[in-house]
Amino acid sequence: MTTHVPAPAEAARLRGQRSRAVIASTVGTAIEWYDFFLYGTAAALVFPHLFFPGQSPYIGALASFGTQFVGFAARPVGAAIFGHLGDRVGRKSTLVVTLLLMGTSTFLMGVLPGYASIGFAAPLLLVLLRIVQGIGVGGEWGGSVLLSMEWGSRRRRGFMTSWPQLGVPLGLLASTGMVNLMDSAAGDGFESWGWRVPFLASIVLVGIGLYVRLRVLESPVFDEVKRTRAVVRRPVLQVLREQPREVLTSAFVRLSEQAPFYLFITFVLTYGTQQVGLPRQDLLDDTLVAAAVGLVSVPLWGYVSDLVGRRLTYGVGIVCVGVFAFPYFALLDTARSGPVLLAIVLSLFFHDMQYGPQAALIAEGFDANLRYSGAGLGYQLASVIAGGPAPLIAAAILEHTHSSTGISWYIVGCCAVAMIALLLMPRAGAARAGGTDPAGSASGAGPAAGPTGT
Repeated sequence: MTTHVPAPAEAARLRGQRSRAVIASTVGTAIEWYDFFLYGTAAALVFPHLFFPGQSPYIGALASFGTQFVGFAARPVGAAIFGHLGDRVGRKSTLVVTLLLMGTSTFLMGVLPGYASIGFAAPLLLVLLRIVQGIGVGGEWGGSVLLSMEWGSRRRRGFMTSWPQLGVPLGLLASTGMVNLMDSAAGDGFESWGWRVPFLASIVLVGIGLYVRLRVLESPVFDEVKRTRAVVRRPVLQVLREQPREVLTSAFVRLSEQAPFYLFITFVLTYGTQQVGLPRQDLLDDTLVAAAVGLVSVPLWGYVSDLVGRRLTYGVGIVCVGVFAFPYFALLDTARSGPVLLAIVLSLFFHDMQYGPQAALIAEGFDANLRYSGAGLGYQLASVIAGGPAPLIAAAILEHTHSSTGISWYIVGCCAVAMIALLLMPRAGAARAGGTDPAGSASGAGPAAGPTGT
């Protein structure tokens, strides 16, 4: 196959569009995770007594994390809806809608009255807004990753798709930083009004995100799908019929990444403050440090996956999380600042070993005309089996055993299932839907040959 070498002017244009695509994708996912982490933090610290007053700490936390799970359950629905639109209409326009859904629902949470003001209507409205937020988030990830991946070089897919994944540490930094700031500024007023400010501020981020996204062009791979008339009528049904194994393994391979992650950044606030007696402020500060490390470790592991392979990088990450499950809680239980900081930083660093190459690992397994639907469904189904239940399961284990040992075994079990899924995951092959990347090389579902392959 002859490789097309772009002219200098064309190459400059492509570089500019690639940069815009990466920025647009990263900004969008950062807002996505800002919204979700903000909710998780509030669910652990504020919502139990604001929306579920008069309950025991355990029941209040369980109810609060239950509303969080509702958002996770809505994410596969969003992946199906916007996967269909993304594979039929395009990546760019779909991403504008998902951004508006996420931002608007988060803003409205900031003005929602508590149970003391409107009774049962308060938690019901919270659940409704959480569903809308979850649907938006469900459609966001697939489009953001594909916009960056399909504008990027085939040889650097791991690195290119790791940038949208930076939305996790960026969103975690922004949300935790805002909560930290308001906790200090509002003082005793944090639980009455201070927690609302970070939710209201999300509308500003949405405006920035829209400005960036409206300036990027449609993915050249999707343009090629349209040019060759390869657009399918029902992409969600077709990908489930033709590539069910890819969808299912993509979901289960995330068990070792997503389930522990929501224990590391959400449940740790409940465990640390109630079980160990750690100051809330210290835990938030430690999470900020860990998120800052993620700004380097996420793209680093994406880059490493281009060199040594995605499966190897991801597999090592699974093993590290599983091995760290028991030392993690042992370090927290010391209640000393140094070991606690080390526990939180290492937990997210091992998570990033999987999260950096994860987007490319999943997306490369699907044909270009089914990729938004397939990758989005696989990714977001993990929300139902991993991310959503994890804090609930951990809270139940802690309540019944009064020990973290069972939670550690739960993490180990998630890692075992994820490793099996990784071994069963079909290797990426040449896309049947075709298409070329901006540089002119084949841009199917498969990676380049050699060490950059999965």
